[in-house]
Amino acid sequence: MSAVENVLVVGSGLAGTAIAVHLAARGVAVDLIEIKPDVAAVGSGITLQGNALRELRTLGVWEQVQAAGYAFDVTGIRAPDPHGTVVAEIPDARTGGPDLPAAMGMPRCELARILVDRATEVGVKVRFGTTFTELDQDDSADGEGGVDVTFSDGRTGRYDLVVAADGLRSYTRRALGIQLETRSIGMGIWRAFGPRPDSVTRTDLYYGGPSFIAGYCPTGENSLYAYIVEPAQDRSGLSPDEQLATLKQLSQAYHGPWDEIRESLTDPSRVSYTWFETHVLDAPWNRGRVVLIGDAAHTCPPTIAQGGAMALEDAAVLGELLTGRAVLDQDLWDAFHARRFERAQTVVEASNQLAQWQLDHVQGDAPALFRQIAVLTSQPA
Repeated sequence: MSAVENVLVVGSGLAGTAIAVHLAARGVAVDLIEIKPDVAAVGSGITLQGNALRELRTLGVWEQVQAAGYAFDVTGIRAPDPHGTVVAEIPDARTGGPDLPAAMGMPRCELARILVDRATEVGVKVRFGTTFTELDQDDSADGEGGVDVTFSDGRTGRYDLVVAADGLRSYTRRALGIQLETRSIGMGIWRAFGPRPDSVTRTDLYYGGPSFIAGYCPTGENSLYAYIVEPAQDRSGLSPDEQLATLKQLSQAYHGPWDEIRESLTDPSRVSYTWFETHVLDAPWNRGRVVLIGDAAHTCPPTIAQGGAMALEDAAVLGELLTGRAVLDQDLWDAFHARRFERAQTVVEASNQLAQWQLDHVQGDAPALFRQIAVLTSQPA
């Protein structure tokens, strides 16, 4: 029993590859298109909370993720003093269950490769360097219907459903005429990917000093990503060498493991700068037989590190409903939004609140907020 027989997925990020795997593994024919030329993701590393690891296990990739990443169960808080003094060690909630780590860091490109390989393994037809140019929906009198799609390579296809998982600036969202304000939080983040010194065995966060946050996360036995969060500003005029120099200059205020990390950052191509942005699309996230998931529908700053988990949860719930019901009807969409909208909105609002407290230099009750989200995400979506 399935509400769909063939599906087009737009976007090969976490949400897109996850929904493709869920559907194809249950017998649905799936085409996945990605406008980028290959699987290599832009970015450095990603922090995955336990509920994200739970979803990766259901996708059948936990063993590969475990081997490629670096797990930890405690977050350290350090002072912006000459020694990088540890002022607190906070056990992280095991939101994925007691048999999974509380958190894991790993290279984004490695996670992308693992998921695309899994999609191919279960029968998904993946085409890189491809997008669509037209979507034309119809519904017949007997309730059957579909979406006729024209692709950028000249091919055409007809699908029961199109899943748009094409990110923050979703092309599909614009093609559907959906108006959604994506706004800057007021923070910008420097990220760098480099070697892991032996002193880095977990995420440590430095609050204060000249920047809002300085932190790092191990992503493997030999790698980490380090980051510094500053007031959002236009850094587009900097050359790669100047970007690296700026990041290293900002990091001079932070010590302890940062002293080793700073010296090891030598490759300008591994440095990036982006603004924290946010939006939540009001329900419904579908327009007929086209549905938005992941960052296309909701995005938030990484202050709680739940963005990846929310994308994976969207895919899990949608996959369950599409393959567990016989008809793609309003009841199915109502069930999907009942399980996803409020949960995703709560995570986005909490992430934004943490950022706003820092912007306002307010001592908010961050522990209570973290507990609230941990209790929420410990329950499967």
